[in-house]
Amino acid sequence: MESKSEVGIIGLGTMGRNLLLNVSDNGFGVSGYDINKAQVQLTLDEKRANAFATSDLKEFVASLNKPARIIMLVPAGKIVDLVIADLKPLLSPGDIIIDGGNSYYKDTNRRYQELKDTKLHFMGMGVSGGESGARTGPSIMPGGDEEAYHAIEPVLNAIAAKSNGEACAQYMGNGSAGHYVKMVHNGIEYGMMQIIAEAYGMMRHVAHHSNTTIADFFEHCSQDMLSGYLIESAIIVLRKKDDLAEGDLLDHVEDAAKSKGTGKWTSQDAMDLQVPVPTIDMAVMTRDLSSWIDLRNTLMSPDVSFTHHKTDISEAKLQRAIYCAFLLDYTQGLHQIAQASKSYEYNTDLGKVIRNWRAGCIIRSSLLPLLDQAHQSSPEADHLLQNKELYAETIKYLPDLHYIVNISLESGYPLPCMQSALTYFQMLSSGALGQNMIQGLRDHFGAHTYERSDREGIYHIDWETDGKSTKIK
Repeated sequence: MESKSEVGIIGLGTMGRNLLLNVSDNGFGVSGYDINKAQVQLTLDEKRANAFATSDLKEFVASLNKPARIIMLVPAGKIVDLVIADLKPLLSPGDIIIDGGNSYYKDTNRRYQELKDTKLHFMGMGVSGGESGARTGPSIMPGGDEEAYHAIEPVLNAIAAKSNGEACAQYMGNGSAGHYVKMVHNGIEYGMMQIIAEAYGMMRHVAHHSNTTIADFFEHCSQDMLSGYLIESAIIVLRKKDDLAEGDLLDHVEDAAKSKGTGKWTSQDAMDLQVPVPTIDMAVMTRDLSSWIDLRNTLMSPDVSFTHHKTDISEAKLQRAIYCAFLLDYTQGLHQIAQASKSYEYNTDLGKVIRNWRAGCIIRSSLLPLLDQAHQSSPEADHLLQNKELYAETIKYLPDLHYIVNISLESGYPLPCMQSALTYFQMLSSGALGQNMIQGLRDHFGAHTYERSDREGIYHIDWETDGKSTKIK
């Protein structure tokens, strides 16, 4: 190409090539690099006047304007470090490396510090929306060096999905904030998918509806109070016919789910922060448990599960139960992001997070404007449920969630995420959780002390004698 490119993309697999074409469509000169010459040729075959591709890294870097702005779309892990190591000798101070993969946020922190010492800018950038999103407009969650963000901001705003005219590519905060927000996005996604799977399971195995009837139910949901990408995806999955056997493809898909680790990372870090996200935890656990198919088959018994008895389910209440569970899933993840921002000094604006998710990403849905409104009304709240309107909205549909969970308990069909969402709200809004007993037990067997509700201080007592309470401090 005659003039130099404004953006470089490393990794020309499906995501990388689609993002390159998106950048090209928006009028920016763009260069692509991939060690795989076949991937490079696929890009060259597009015959874009403002796009270039090569399998020579030096040629790739030389094709870029300064400061170089390079987006990596390569698998998370060691490959990211290897690519950075290859790039460093070819770059100059002020050049920008952006990791657009699903990297673990602690790896992003390390890379951020290492490159800062070399005067190279580094950003961790979450990208959601899959192949089609990369091509037509993903949700982008950039974090890291704010100076570098502003240097790439015009490109990100151009290629990102738009909601109410606003680009879903706003700055998420310092350090690894972009990858952290994307990690929790994926954790919320785990919860939403599991809630959808549970609703499907109740209708299929408890009410014994056909896939077509269930698809019709989700179609109604998508046109009513539950419009969003994952509900729309469920309709497509339910209606797909099998090309290798009779009937619906879904009925021939193994009842076990895999994962790539981002849900687990979300749960692990939430525990480190001591922020409860039980709906995400249960979604991760359910995938893990589902893989033990032989054990599940060994333990399967009609004495445990009573789903062979047909149970009628109110579809209107099921829809409202999904809505309520979705709300609680979102609020758990957003609470985690808010607390992580404080603990890790991200300085993340929760409103920007919510607005970044309104279009382009996997968890986009009609509930996000409600969450955005709640945050705007109560920006200083520790938890979105402290907003009176959102709390009232949750309370409004809580009886429907309770109704569905009760059917689950009566029929023997498990609803781990819906039940965890209900329990989460019940615990969060309860003044009595029995934890005074925990304090008593811990002090009894281990002298771990306890705190009183009627006075300040930390105390210990010999629970088995007539000894007096001792104030430790």
